[in-house]
Amino acid sequence: MSIKAHTVRPDDMVAYLLAAAQPGAQVETATGVFTAQATIPAFHKIALRHIAAGETLHRGGWPIGRATQDIPAGAHVHTHNLVSAYATPKETQ
Repeated sequence: MSIKAHTVRPDDMVAYLLAAAQPGAQVETATGVFTAQATIPAFHKIALRHIAAGETLHRGGWPIGRATQDIPAGAHVHTHNLVSAYATPKETQ
């Protein structure tokens, strides 16, 4: 049984999990099936492709943040590897 994840557009770089995933779990989106590389809590983001450090992440056609390190496909995307596009300048220092 795969875990469902939500995307807005086919070119989204991340999807939001609708249930928690363990490493090796199959995660199904509208554009394909991906393998979770880590434990990812429900409603957190999973990378749908490799994202290079410094790259701007987009979801729904909008920038959501910048990768602070390389993020492999299937990885958990959160504050440990992403600086929010919505953070104030003081929060990003």
